[in-house]
Amino acid sequence: MGTKSEVMQPNLFENNPDETGAESSSNSPQFPAVSSSKVQRRLKELKQAIRRHDDLYYVQSRPKISDANYDELFRELQALENQYPDLATPDSPTQRVGGAPLAQFSKVTHEFPLLSLDSEMDEESVLAFDQRVRRELELNQPGYSAEPKYDGLSVALTYDNGIFVRGATRGNGTIGEDVTHNLRTIRTLPLQLRQGVTYPPHLVVRGEVFMRLPDFHTLNRRLTEQGEEPFANPRNASSGTLRQLDPAITSTRPLTITCYDFMSSGVERPSTHFEAVTYLDSWGLPIPQFRRHCPSIQEALEFHREMLEQRDVLPFEIDGIVIKIDRFDWRTALGEKSRSPRWAIAFKFPPRKELTKVQAIAMSVGRTGALTPIALLDPVEIGGVTVSRASLHNAEEVARKDVRVGDTVKVERAGDVIPDVVERVPVPGEERGTPFRPPTTCPVCQSHTIQEGPILYCTGQTVCSAQLKGSLEHFASKGALNIEGLGKKTVAQLVDKGLVKNLSDLYMLGVDDLLQLEGFAKKSATQLLGEIEKSKNVPFARILIGLGIRHVGTHIAKVLAKKFVSLDNLMRATEEELLQIRDIGPEIAASVTHFFQESRNLKVWQHMESLGVRVQQEATVLMPHAQPLTGKIFVLTGTLKGYPRQEAKRRIEELGGRVTSHVSKQTDYLVAGEDPGSKYDSATALGVPILDEHEFSLFMHSGNLLSSSSDE
Repeated sequence: MGTKSEVMQPNLFENNPDETGAESSSNSPQFPAVSSSKVQRRLKELKQAIRRHDDLYYVQSRPKISDANYDELFRELQALENQYPDLATPDSPTQRVGGAPLAQFSKVTHEFPLLSLDSEMDEESVLAFDQRVRRELELNQPGYSAEPKYDGLSVALTYDNGIFVRGATRGNGTIGEDVTHNLRTIRTLPLQLRQGVTYPPHLVVRGEVFMRLPDFHTLNRRLTEQGEEPFANPRNASSGTLRQLDPAITSTRPLTITCYDFMSSGVERPSTHFEAVTYLDSWGLPIPQFRRHCPSIQEALEFHREMLEQRDVLPFEIDGIVIKIDRFDWRTALGEKSRSPRWAIAFKFPPRKELTKVQAIAMSVGRTGALTPIALLDPVEIGGVTVSRASLHNAEEVARKDVRVGDTVKVERAGDVIPDVVERVPVPGEERGTPFRPPTTCPVCQSHTIQEGPILYCTGQTVCSAQLKGSLEHFASKGALNIEGLGKKTVAQLVDKGLVKNLSDLYMLGVDDLLQLEGFAKKSATQLLGEIEKSKNVPFARILIGLGIRHVGTHIAKVLAKKFVSLDNLMRATEEELLQIRDIGPEIAASVTHFFQESRNLKVWQHMESLGVRVQQEATVLMPHAQPLTGKIFVLTGTLKGYPRQEAKRRIEELGGRVTSHVSKQTDYLVAGEDPGSKYDSATALGVPILDEHEFSLFMHSGNLLSSSSDE
C-alpha cells in the first residue's frame, strides 16, 4: 500500500473477545464457531473498511491509515473467508488476485456497441464538425463536454446490484474478450459501488485501462533487469497486461482505469453527459482527471490548447481530447454511423517529430498487392517508442519529398501510432545518394509491377506469397471471419510450407498438416480446425470483408449485404446497378464487378462452397418494386410526434430514399413537423413539395408517392 499519513482511526473494528474468542494475530487468526449473522456482520465491516481505504489511497491519493493497520484488516478478512468459505463473495477485496491461469479468453457480445471515434487534427475541421452539428440540430450553441483522450485500452464494465460481475475489451465494437479476472486486479476499479447511494440495478460502464508513466518506467526497468523485453510504450504495456492469461501476472503490473460513460439498461439516464459522469464519480468509479463543460466549440478548442500545453508534464499519456455533444437527446437526433457516432470527435494533438537518417528504402507488399516504400532508419525515440522504420506511402510521395538513402529526415508518429517520414532536412556538406526508382518487379515473387495512380501494384496475386499471407490474415481477422488462433505467425508457416495456396485451401487442412507447424500439438491443432469449421457458416457482410475486395470495408459490406441479400445476387450485379446504391461510387462499383469477373476469384469461391462454406442470407430483402422512393431525396424538419427523427429516416431509407440535412434544388420532399424552422422557408422559396406529418404518415403506410401542385 505504501506509507499512509495517519494511523488507523480507533472507531474502526477492534476485535471483541466475546464474539471471536481470540484477538487477531499478525498471521492467520482462527475463529471458533459463532453465529452466522455475527460472522457476516464482521465480514461486512472489514470489507467496507478496506474498500474505503483502497479508495482513499488509490483514487483520492489521501491515505488515512498505515500499511501495518491496512495489512491487519486484510489478513483478518482473509482468515475469516478461509474459515467460512461459503460466506466469501465476488466483491470481496481478497478476490482482486486469484484463480488459475486461463487457456484462452472467452468471447463477449456487448450489450451496447462500443463505437470508435472519427478524429481530426486541425481547428478548421473541428469548427466544420460544429457547423454540421448546429445545422442539423438547428441550434446556435449545442453545448459540449470535453475530456482528455487517454492512450489506453477501451473496456466495458458490468455491475449488477452494485457488484462488478464482468469486464470485456472493446474488440471489434460488437464482440470483445472477457477479461474480468484481470480487471479485478486493478486497485482503482471498485468491485462494489459505493454504499449509501442509489445506483441502477444493472449498469454497463465504458472506461479506459491505462498505465501511469512513472509506473510504466518502473515496470520496464524491472523487465530489463530480469532480462525480459521491455514494452515499447504505456499503451502496449496496458494492452499486453490486460490480455495476460494469468491474472496473477496482471496483478504485478500497475494498471489503472478511468470511466467516462455509462450505458445502463432499464433506467433513465441524466439529461447530459457531464451530469452522467458526475453520477459515476458519486458511485465510487474513477472518472477523467480533467474534464470541462463547454457551452460553445470555442471553449472546447481552448480546453484542447490547455491540455496540449500540459501534455508533456502529465503523469499519463494522452493523444488529444474528445469533444461530445453534452445532451443525450441531441445525440439521439444526430445518430450514428456504422463505426462512429455523429455527435462526437477526437481532436488529436500534433504528432511528436524527431530527426534521424535513412539507411535504406525497402518495398513492403500488402495483401492487395500494393507496394509501399518503407524507410529503414537509424533508431530514434519518439514519445517513448523506438522507431526504426517509417512509411513513405508511395513512389510519387518519395519523389515529391526527394528522400534518398543517407538523407536526414524528420519523422513523426502519425496519430502518435504509425511512424511517418515528414520531410527531408538538408544538412550542409551532406553527400546525397541517387534518387529512388520504383521497382519494375515485385521484391517477393518477381512478378511485374503496374502503376495505378500513385500506387504501384504487384501483378502476382495468388502466386505472390506476401499477398497471400496478407489475404489470409485479413480473412481470419475479427472483422471478417474471426478465426481464433489463425494469426500472423501461423499464416506465414502455412504459406511458406505450401500448405495453403489460396483462401479455400484453409478448409482442406487436417491435424497432420498443422502438426508440421512450430508451436502446434494435437490439442491446439484440433482447436484451430474447430475454429476454421465454425467459420464455414458466415454472415454475408463478413464474407465480403474477408474476401478482401478493394474499397469494400465494414460499412460498404453491410450496405451491399442489405441490398443484395445473397452473394449470388451480388456476383450478377452490374456497375450500373451498383451505382444506384447510396454510398457506392464509381471506384467501389468497378472494384466489386472486376473482383467477381476475375476467374481465379470465382474458382476460389466455388471451391469454398464445395468444401461446405455457406453464406447466411439477410433475413429480409426489399426488392426494387418494394422501394418506391429509389432516387428520391428527403429533408426532415421540426418535431414529428408519431415518428422520432431516426425512425422516419430509417423508414425512408428502407423504401429506397435518401435523407439529407439541408434543402436544395435536388430535394424532392420536405417533411415538416411542428416548429419547422428555416428549412421550411427554403423549401417554399425553391418550390420543394412539403409534406405535413399526416401526409407523411399516410405515405409511409401506403408506399405511394403523393401528388402536389409542385409536381404537376
